[in-house]
Amino acid sequence: MLTAIVLAAGSSRRMGKNKLLLPYRGRPLLAYVVENILSAKVGPVIVVTGHDAEQIEGALKGLHVQLVYNPGYDKGMTSSIQAGVTAAGGDGYMICLSDMALIRPEEYRLLKNAFEKEHKRDIACIIQPVYDNQTGNPVTFSAAWRQAILEHPGPEGCKSILHNHADNCYQVEMPTSSVLEDVDWPEDYDRLFESD
Repeated sequence: MLTAIVLAAGSSRRMGKNKLLLPYRGRPLLAYVVENILSAKVGPVIVVTGHDAEQIEGALKGLHVQLVYNPGYDKGMTSSIQAGVTAAGGDGYMICLSDMALIRPEEYRLLKNAFEKEHKRDIACIIQPVYDNQTGNPVTFSAAWRQAILEHPGPEGCKSILHNHADNCYQVEMPTSSVLEDVDWPEDYDRLFESD
């Protein structure tokens, strides 16, 4: 079983306001992303909150997720990954970015299926989505990396685990560029509506 860990603790400095609360397709952007992950039936979904935690929790009202508050969210993304992993069970962790609204449920399922296949052969597998020779998100770590993630010192994610253990990394060719497209700047948000 996988656990999806959705990182929703950041302050959206580049956007100038909390991007996760911006409207998209009739609901807050974060709720739309989480609904897609829930539809994919990856496994239990943990949402890590931090900045604007109350509003973020409100945006997810009625959705079947576990909320985990990260008091150290201002220390960087790694602290939120660690908060999610601490609360997670299962064979692995799909680390989902909360602003990747274009990833469809079937794409999350493709990554889940790849994890289940590789995990039978390599208990320490790491699954990376790839499009046009570029690696994207979400990355899925086997629970074999739990301690390494919890002890990871860098503030901006666990990329060094991937770099240092390339033999355990399995790349999955994705059907669209959605795994490369997040929403950091106002023009990124505008681009979401171009694809509707």
